[in-house]
Amino acid sequence: MLVGYARVSTQDQDTALQRDALERHGVRRVFVESGSGVGPRPELQRALALLGTGDTLVVWKLDRIARSLPDLLAIQGRLKGAGACIRSLTEPLDTTSPFGEFTFQVLGAVAQLERSMIRERVMAGQAAARARGKVWGRARTIPDEDVAHIVAMWRSGVLSQAQLADLWGVTVSCLRDTIHRFERRGRWR
Repeated sequence: MLVGYARVSTQDQDTALQRDALERHGVRRVFVESGSGVGPRPELQRALALLGTGDTLVVWKLDRIARSLPDLLAIQGRLKGAGACIRSLTEPLDTTSPFGEFTFQVLGAVAQLERSMIRERVMAGQAAARARGKVWGRARTIPDEDVAHIVAMWRSGVLSQAQLADLWGVTVSCLRDTIHRFERRGRWR
């Protein structure tokens, strides 16, 4: 039996390319997941649980099933224990031979290196954007110039958090988060 697994990293992405490729290769049962490959991946767990002797887990690319080489090797061990194997539609591998096992591990290491390099580039890009003044997320509800004043009034005991929240037209939760952020950093950012 051929069992397929398709995964994209975010809800905004689509698995159509992977699902179409799996279908063209005769895979009728496909488990689909949207989200980071770091968590528990319940659909992958369901696919793995279904596999038995002689079955094959088919993926479009190895990096769809694992985010690190140790994770990939653990999945391979689980498949081997069940008598199943893995097949990638875009990478040449056959895990039934010693050379195939080696190729599998090399491809896993290359995928991990690629992810690490992408992460490094993203972090460098974010640091450069921060240095240029880029701010992510939605605009703060309380103007930056008011925060120190609010914290000073709250610390003096003149007004409660509820009273300050009413004055600035925000919820107590928003005001409390603002105060905590200010105190945690020692200054406002």
